[in-house]
Amino acid sequence: MGEPPATLTGPVEIVGTGLLGTSIGLACRREGIDVLLTDLSSEHVRTASGLGAGRPRVDGDRPQLVVVAVPPDHLGTEIAAALARTDAVVTDVGSVKTGPLATVAGEPGVERYVGGHPMAGSERSGPLAASAALFDGRPWAVAPHEGSRPDAVALVDALVRLCGAVPVRLTPAEHDKAVARTSHVPHLLAALVAGRLAEAPTEHLALSGQGIRDVTRVAAGDPVLYGQIVAANAEAVLALLGEVRGQLDLVIGAVSSQDRETLETLLSQGVAGTRAIPGKHGGPIRPTRSVFVSVPDHPGELARLFADAGASDVNIEDIHIDHDPGRPVGLVELIVDETRAEHLLASLESRDWVTHR
Repeated sequence: MGEPPATLTGPVEIVGTGLLGTSIGLACRREGIDVLLTDLSSEHVRTASGLGAGRPRVDGDRPQLVVVAVPPDHLGTEIAAALARTDAVVTDVGSVKTGPLATVAGEPGVERYVGGHPMAGSERSGPLAASAALFDGRPWAVAPHEGSRPDAVALVDALVRLCGAVPVRLTPAEHDKAVARTSHVPHLLAALVAGRLAEAPTEHLALSGQGIRDVTRVAAGDPVLYGQIVAANAEAVLALLGEVRGQLDLVIGAVSSQDRETLETLLSQGVAGTRAIPGKHGGPIRPTRSVFVSVPDHPGELARLFADAGASDVNIEDIHIDHDPGRPVGLVELIVDETRAEHLLASLESRDWVTHR
């Protein structure tokens, strides 16, 4: 049997008014839910409140749900504190689930705790980066422990749906293995690649294109925060890093010996991995094709391109922009359904856009 239905009526208390906490507050306020804001930084509370994410919590407030949105090093302590001072259901948005659960496992009221983790974020941080739409259509892990009350799980599911996200049920241990594979190890590898650029000669960096930007984008995240995240998920991360080390040894050996067959096998595994990533709305990946358009680098041109693409009645699945360092022109890559690419090319060319096949 599933959990009983739950209605989130509020108040919802947000402990930690950074990017995620403030975004949850904005999403709840969008639905008319009373939101109570708590943070060690009074400036963050003032900023989040000024953005419309809620009001400062005062003595006497009795939340229905507490959402702990603090850095990983403090998650367990704040979850335990919320369980002790309220009779509310408590969830969190931390990137690791087994560590905080171990901290609160013996605490009174632990049956009211349900771990959570929205798979949404930004390289930016703080309340000013927040958005009510941050979670729209995004997966949100809901990771109850064996003792979690069914009504508590249902209430966390209700929060996830209210924020526009899609709940994905995992155990705490499986969650940590999953994020090590899809987030934590990729972040470390992106940081290693980006680190090779920090002291590179200028003439090397002049050859940078969209590929290196794609590979290194997440490496721009806060080192202190991600250091906490990786350390908190050490067991799962180390297991995967061991696998990567073995594969790297194979790559070094294959390159050294000019073993093209091994190289092609390893590269084919990469292709298979990209195809395994779920497509839009969690469905299978549909064949796509890139349409490249030269766009003058001055105000209004991108808006004009999007308007003309919309007029062609072709849905844009994704977009990348590569700026040409030698010319005042950008190269925009529009990714569309494979069957619609030729129609889009013809439509844009008829509107005087310079395209590249």
